[in-house]
Amino acid sequence: MTSLAARHEAFHDLHQAGCFVIPTPWDAGSARMMAALGARALATTSAGFAFTLGRPDMGSVTRDEALTHAEAIVAATALPVSGDFENGFADAPDDVAETVLLSGEAGLSGCSIEDTMMVAGNPAYEFDLAVERVRAAASAARALGRPFVFCARADGVMNGVYDAEEAIRRVRAFENAGADLLYVPLPPDMASLKRIVASVSKPVNALAAGPYTRYSVADFAAIGVRRISTGSAIARATHRVIADTVSAMLDDGDFTPLANGLKGVDDMLLKGANDAS
Repeated sequence: MTSLAARHEAFHDLHQAGCFVIPTPWDAGSARMMAALGARALATTSAGFAFTLGRPDMGSVTRDEALTHAEAIVAATALPVSGDFENGFADAPDDVAETVLLSGEAGLSGCSIEDTMMVAGNPAYEFDLAVERVRAAASAARALGRPFVFCARADGVMNGVYDAEEAIRRVRAFENAGADLLYVPLPPDMASLKRIVASVSKPVNALAAGPYTRYSVADFAAIGVRRISTGSAIARATHRVIADTVSAMLDDGDFTPLANGLKGVDDMLLKGANDAS
């Protein structure tokens, strides 16, 4: 298996130039498939993992559960892995910092923390507190003493609680507070995303979901995006297949969707397992 140290270095290097896609598995099997298909790094998905537990996204998974899940994804392949840890499972900066330290102990090469509260409506943390949370998390990432890409997320645009101008104000402050990577999921349009990228000097992550699925890697790269993640989009696409296939069987007695099954899954899983050993 590729050493964790080598994975951490490789993950750091991926963020230094160019533009890459980081797919988001939700279990060991999907991680191994993505590795076998050529992924260079992986990220966990809070929603995708929650779905495997029969729960909704946004605060339904505990920190211990998320860390145990992350360790399983790390062990599944030889690729570096970043953790999606929602709001850090805490409000207070020191507690968010502890989550980052535990992320490092779990073997992760990075993690992301949102500026969103895990309560009804998902409001954003007040600006100064949001910045202090990032400052504490970034300090904890440096305390690990090895490469660790800490991503600070400004999720208020996606959640409808602030606009793109506020997102830019936040990611600028997050950069100054020590974040390695900035992330504003689903800004209003590509022009807004371009302004976000131009507003900071650190790498920017973009989300390929919703209206942004019509753009290519080349389109994102052209405006300076360094990393493209898929969030829960792959898990949701998979669940669409489940819903459509089972509905066809139960509602219409139609089994034809089963003819679309992917051949070679066993080979991909074996390849991913061999690459991890």
